[in-house]
Amino acid sequence: MNAEETNREFLTFTLGQEEYGIEILKVQEIRGYDAVTHIANTPDFIKGVINLRGSIVPIVDMRIKFNLGNVEYDEFTVVIILNVARRVVGMVVDGVSDVVTLTPDEIKPAPEFGSGIDTKYVTGIGTVDDRMLILVDIERLMTSRDMELVDTVAQE
Repeated sequence: MNAEETNREFLTFTLGQEEYGIEILKVQEIRGYDAVTHIANTPDFIKGVINLRGSIVPIVDMRIKFNLGNVEYDEFTVVIILNVARRVVGMVVDGVSDVVTLTPDEIKPAPEFGSGIDTKYVTGIGTVDDRMLILVDIERLMTSRDMELVDTVAQE
């Protein structure tokens, strides 16, 4: 097994005080936060939709989804456009940091918590220098039933 097969690249971003990582292969592009068209009767964390070159893309605010307190939109707020489960979805985050390559030794298993904390979307903890990255299975999160983004009939 060579190094390319085992090393994984992650886009890192911030939500509140924490730094997260998602697989770079799921990322289509990164954009500044623009006004969205709100849709009635959607959960609070679904901000609305945008028209992205002719495609209607739902925009999810991860700060609201993860209950991270006061949500402010400023010049640092960005939208990560993702390709998950053959759908394009936008994810609002506080800021994008960089792309990091992690070796298997730098990825630790997700810690086990009591039943009150949901870690089913956390695949592990990445450690780079003095940074700790919460690694998120973004496809599993975005296609989960509680996100209400993907029709359960369409899931395979």
